Amino acid sequence: MLALSQDYPDGHAIPPHRHSRSQLLYALSGVVMISTDRGRWMVPPEHAIWLPAATDHAVEMMGDVRMGSVYVQPRALDSLPQDQRVFSMTDLGRSLIVEAVGLPAPPQRTRRAELVFELLIHEISNLPERPLALPFPADEKLARLCRQFVSRPSARTTIDEWARAAGMSRRTFTRAFQRETGLGLSTWRQQACLFAALPRLAEGEPVTSVALELGYESVAAFATMFKRMTGNSPRRWLGPVR
Repeated sequence: MLALSQDYPDGHAIPPHRHSRSQLLYALSGVVMISTDRGRWMVPPEHAIWLPAATDHAVEMMGDVRMGSVYVQPRALDSLPQDQRVFSMTDLGRSLIVEAVGLPAPPQRTRRAELVFELLIHEISNLPERPLALPFPADEKLARLCRQFVSRPSARTTIDEWARAAGMSRRTFTRAFQRETGLGLSTWRQQACLFAALPRLAEGEPVTSVALELGYESVAAFATMFKRMTGNSPRRWLGPVR
């Protein structure tokens, strides 16, 4: 295992690349967007994404980002994830990563350093998963509707509206969307709204204006969605609600 930390300015983009080791990318501050051939993954502060070895991915910084990365040899532990996932960070995981990035690289490592990394690799398997992926369908007609929604997200759009736009019955559309993305439209739409909200909130926009512009009837309804998706309320994630 190796652990590194780095700061990036707002808007910095890292073009598609891959690593020979699996990577746990942890956003200590700022929002990170990961794009792969399977979709897009949002990594807000105090969250991390697991990228298996040889995964082609691009990285975009939304706001000033402080990032910690842990690189793990493939098959280092059977319980490690085999696919891309976003996790919220535990107190233990955070402390271990902060400690690990300051440790010397092999062969200068001490027994203490080895123990930190050994505990860290086991803690990765314990991190709670969060549904912060936004997979896109391969079907071009459905993908076009998804791109249109991402450009102008609204919590008020309905399955019937999407089905009519796709020229399908409600039942046919529901089955096709689930098959193409692995998600129901309601869940996908909520995640897209969250993707739109997080960068704006990170830039300091008031929670009230973000919630209303995304089509939520109240801040309370937006906060309920936010907590269900991230595990935290906007107040806890951002500090006092503005």
